[in-house]
Amino acid sequence: MQLLFIGPTRIGDAVLSSGVLAWMLARWPKARLTVAAGPAAAPLYAEVPQLEDLVVLDKRPLGGHWRRLWWKTVGRYWTAIADTRRSAVTWLVPAGRRYIMGYERSGRHKVVQASAMVGAAAPLEPCVWLGPRHRQAAQDLIPPGGPVLALAPTANWGGKQWPAERFVALAERLTGAGGPLPGARIAVFAGPGERPAAMPVVEAIPPPRRIDVAGKLDLLTAAACLGRAHLFVGNDSGLMHLAAAMSVPTLGLFGPSREEHYGPWGPRARAVRTELSYDAILAKPGYDYTRHDSHMDTLPVDKVSAAALELLERCRVRVGAE
Repeated sequence: MQLLFIGPTRIGDAVLSSGVLAWMLARWPKARLTVAAGPAAAPLYAEVPQLEDLVVLDKRPLGGHWRRLWWKTVGRYWTAIADTRRSAVTWLVPAGRRYIMGYERSGRHKVVQASAMVGAAAPLEPCVWLGPRHRQAAQDLIPPGGPVLALAPTANWGGKQWPAERFVALAERLTGAGGPLPGARIAVFAGPGERPAAMPVVEAIPPPRRIDVAGKLDLLTAAACLGRAHLFVGNDSGLMHLAAAMSVPTLGLFGPSREEHYGPWGPRARAVRTELSYDAILAKPGYDYTRHDSHMDTLPVDKVSAAALELLERCRVRVGAE
């Protein structure tokens, strides 16, 4: 038996659809698995059980990446294919079952949309597969020794980035003497190539409490490090979804993206957004999605701090202790 999973290009979408892959593995536990995904998301699948082949879909002219995938898959019979990309390959190779992500016009969350493609009765929870080396690396980088606040002050687009000085003010409030995590270490994360945008936050943290991993980690080691945090606060990004999938209390900050579609998923996660709605942000004079000006300036520190405290209390994280 052989399974083919055609995954997303972006890390966040890959995390949100990971429950579908887990569902396939549970249904066909002895099948060999091939995963195809974009370069950014592909490392997420490196430790998936039953994995036989990981095909990185580096974009090529005239759809050459799809022709390459077809060439690698056409000679085999696939027990089942799950395709989050609605590619022609799914119809051009022999398969017993085909599950294809539909076009969505409703307000359903991406986890619900992905789960619907296989007819799941309930949403399929995102998951992350880690290897022992990732867990060991995370323990070395973030050893035991008190609570950890994880911050992710970057995103793949500057418009989604809450101002760096507000992350700093929030960290001071949450980890100060009167905060819910007094004296906590502060770990700063960022995606590949995003380290320069994270540096104002990194440099503002007192060195004795600073854990600087911004832009330094592979995807699964970052997930393992996030799993050692007591609270995550970050912009709408792949790191936010990884934190939620690792069951860390996760607070996602939203402005020019829809939290009803892309909010962090799970009972230990919540979103807080700007005073302006998504539609109001897009209607602002001079709005230009090609620019990196932040659209998060109407989200005050007080609102984020209150949401973080509520989340910690809801998750029963012991206030003021590890």
